[in-house]
Amino acid sequence: QVQLVESGGGLVQAGDSLRLSCLASERTFKTMAWFRQAPGKEREFVAAISWTISTDYADSVKDRFTISRDNTKNTVYVRMNNLKLEDTAVYYCAARAGPTVRDANAYDLWGQGTQVTVSS
Repeated sequence: QVQLVESGGGLVQAGDSLRLSCLASERTFKTMAWFRQAPGKEREFVAAISWTISTDYADSVKDRFTISRDNTKNTVYVRMNNLKLEDTAVYYCAARAGPTVRDANAYDLWGQGTQVTVSS
């Protein structure tokens, strides 16, 4: 059974950087993405990357976050720079066989999530 396993979350200060990783066991997927969910809020799209390395970012993270993938390792990353208090959330990795989309309901597989907490 294919699983997605995130790592790299933690507690950081505003302005710091952090890199999250997501390993897909057994195989890779055409589209890999990151979503996040803050307490009391709906899950929201963060970034996505296709097999051809085409990327898409939410406006709130554009120019601060960079998504990348290593298909030889079945791994997707998101480098998060200049973290802000509002970036605090549980970050989820997601995968789908189709092209990149921002709709969470379109993703077939999800990781368990990793907590990112940004303090002042």
